[in-house]
Amino acid sequence: MNEERTRQWILKAESDLKIGKHEILTDDPATDAIAFHMQQCVEKYLKAFLTFTNTPFRKTHDLTELITQCSEIDSEFERLFEMNVDRLTEYAIEVRYPDEMLFPSEDEVKKRSRLLKM
Repeated sequence: MNEERTRQWILKAESDLKIGKHEILTDDPATDAIAFHMQQCVEKYLKAFLTFTNTPFRKTHDLTELITQCSEIDSEFERLFEMNVDRLTEYAIEVRYPDEMLFPSEDEVKKRSRLLKM
């Protein structure tokens, strides 16, 4: 079960990555959607690791919290803080709703996407 659940998290993460990779290459990329999917990708990969290690986690989109949990198991995850990956958290919710209207620039999205080695 743990192995299958981990695999499911990874498949979902890779779907988000695929969407972001394809959209960034378009002539007029939807930067809000790319940022959202990149945040989701990281979140799901972190949850895959926690699932794989049998570490319970709460329902959250907070990458700082998830990276911290992963770092407690493997200190290599601290590198994600050095790369500012946790800053993607702001795209988990804000880009979804029109009252926030967060549209990151194409440069910002490309910079954040490079963190994921798109």
